[in-house]
Amino acid sequence: MALYGIGDLHLSGGVHKPMDIFGEQWIQHHEKIKENWQRLITVEDTVLIPGDISWAMNMEQAMVDLEWIHELNGNKILLRGNHDYWWSSVTKLNLLFEDMVFLQNNFYKYKEYAICGTRGWICPNENKFEAQDEKIYHRELQRLKLSLEEARKKGIGKIIVMTHYPPTNDRLEPSGFTQIYEEYGVEKVIYGHLHGSESHGCALQGLVNGIEYRLTACDYIDFSPIKILLE
Repeated sequence: MALYGIGDLHLSGGVHKPMDIFGEQWIQHHEKIKENWQRLITVEDTVLIPGDISWAMNMEQAMVDLEWIHELNGNKILLRGNHDYWWSSVTKLNLLFEDMVFLQNNFYKYKEYAICGTRGWICPNENKFEAQDEKIYHRELQRLKLSLEEARKKGIGKIIVMTHYPPTNDRLEPSGFTQIYEEYGVEKVIYGHLHGSESHGCALQGLVNGIEYRLTACDYIDFSPIKILLE
């Protein structure tokens, strides 16, 4: 049993949304994901999917992509991204598939770890951070705390956080998110959202103040799940 991560699947089985406009590497990218996934992931493994799952605009369209994920090996823990407009009541979502958990302001127990998380938002920066951004930013900080507090109440001290947005701005400056991670003793943070080599260069990576940060956007990891925890 191992824990993997891959984000930003950007599936479009229920809508017409070709991804090759974002570069040649996105041509038939869902087939690359499936091939790599089935080669690496066993039925006993678990995969974290930190957002931007489907381009669908409603649940009817999204079910095509959720069924596609369901057919892949292993258990899946999914988080909402900024493009997941189809995402509805998390209670209803969690009734759909036995092998898929939808995470929102709560946590999922994986072995001795708590998988916590929230979508996140852009961090304060010099380019674009308006009043509405600040409002959402602080709301997401509170939602992150809710998730971490739920794990703390259960006495789980080993924590992995999954978030869609990166935890810092493009200058890699500390943020409210990194502060909370350090306050709660988070061990690992995985996230997505960033696409293209220029954005990838602005990703917080590696061990920072005792926390391991991993970018798992699928184009960054060559459309192949990466291992977060060993067996």
